Amino acid sequence: MVNLRQHHRIQEVGLHGDAIPVTNHENFPQGTVATGESDGVYEIANPFPFRGATFIGKAWADAKRQDPSAICLTPPAALSMTQWCRNQLSRDPDAANRCSEWLPTMPEPVQLALAVNSTDPEDLISLAEAAGAFLHDSTTGEPVGLRYAICSEGTFQPVIHNPALFEAVANNVHLPDVYKDVMVLRPGVQGGSAIVGEWQAESGSHVFEYLRNNSYIPGGHYAANMANDAIRYSLDALTIDDMRGMRHLYYQRTFVRLAAMAGLKMDFDQRSFSVQELEELRQHLLTTFDNPAVGRPMAVNGELWGWNFGFDFSPSHYRLHASHQQIHQQYALIPREAPAVGSPDETPGGFPAYACGDQIHDFIQTYKDATGVDFFSAYIQAVLQNERTDGRIDGDCDLVIHRDANVIVFVPKAQTSQWELQILPLNPVGNVLEADAFMRASLDRALWTAMRTLGNMGARMVTTIEFSKRFDAGATGQHLLYSILPRLPESPGAFSEAQLRWISGHYPEDFASACRQHRPSDDLS
Repeated sequence: MVNLRQHHRIQEVGLHGDAIPVTNHENFPQGTVATGESDGVYEIANPFPFRGATFIGKAWADAKRQDPSAICLTPPAALSMTQWCRNQLSRDPDAANRCSEWLPTMPEPVQLALAVNSTDPEDLISLAEAAGAFLHDSTTGEPVGLRYAICSEGTFQPVIHNPALFEAVANNVHLPDVYKDVMVLRPGVQGGSAIVGEWQAESGSHVFEYLRNNSYIPGGHYAANMANDAIRYSLDALTIDDMRGMRHLYYQRTFVRLAAMAGLKMDFDQRSFSVQELEELRQHLLTTFDNPAVGRPMAVNGELWGWNFGFDFSPSHYRLHASHQQIHQQYALIPREAPAVGSPDETPGGFPAYACGDQIHDFIQTYKDATGVDFFSAYIQAVLQNERTDGRIDGDCDLVIHRDANVIVFVPKAQTSQWELQILPLNPVGNVLEADAFMRASLDRALWTAMRTLGNMGARMVTTIEFSKRFDAGATGQHLLYSILPRLPESPGAFSEAQLRWISGHYPEDFASACRQHRPSDDLS
């Protein structure tokens, strides 16, 4: 490599022992620099071109291959500022007993760091009391509610002294549940969003469906939130009944909205549908959706479903993931078109409304035209007949971590996060309207298995998205696809990821092996 540097800036950087200087002379070589071969990097084109390419560092991945079980995250260490203070002041009992009084007076960045990272309920209670104004039971001293003030508009707002601290401490799993309830979980404490659905099981699982009118999604969206009497702040607390309940509300809301738009005469109000009733409604919708007898195409023809799990908040006020640690999922319907700005809503010929599954639709049509082969048939075959990325024949090559008669959960060859998993129906089911009761049950269990597996490996922030087919697209061969994307502590996403260049340090086959070691038991009780 031609050396274009003009000056030498040799200096000591330290000492070895007491007398041997260590210099930076290697940084300033003389003349042309001889370079050896750099470490190998595998470039894997994503099967879906719009998702970029994955780059696997060979040296990193070879090290992981020796022991795939090492692919996991270390649980956060226990942290108690109160106990640390007591230990430091053990010779001064009076000062030691005042430790919890000092927390509210600490600089805010220190408070925020503790609010997110402390595992001591005593720390967190002190921080919560500093962040908001509570009402307490006169006998037990436990919080029973928040104090409210009247705003200029005449509405009631909770008295919160430090919103960032309030939010951070309320989302810490180690905060006592009674505080979580009165701060963020009790219906009404976060505003007036209507609860328009509910699912409850004898197992103790309980889910509310909130209507979010003030939404970032056009037309609003729905949120299936674990209720305040079924607190789920961690994936190891997530039960299969919880997953079934949240997903049931998603299926129910989607089918009921479509039925109302199609003009079906049904008793919708003030009740929940059984699985069998939902299946009957789904089959009816399949025969009526976009029926020419309706008179015109329905205004919506797509679905949106997603899930951000995990919360983090930095002392510099960067919120790093979901809006709330309590497990919840969000969903909506997607319109066929968005009207052009400035045009009346009734003007025909607006712009096609965006849905991420449309990118898959467009690609598989191009693929079929170019190859004569159905993409998803080829994709499933490639997953099931995988060969190792490094070409070795003495290692595990299986990418699948869960399979039943309807779906597979697997590690994609080109992961768009270091720990990405995907869920794929084995048959061409392109959206939930095409998914019968058995397929929906398989999808629910697959999502539960995937998330619990990642949780067992230490994942604390995970985004899950659904790529689905438009309801009126016809028999295109498109399969429903779920992409499950953990965010790892040292991989926040920046220069490379902004270019859709996904950097990974393991072979997908070894990550799949690690997942199989951590997947939950088949006992779903």
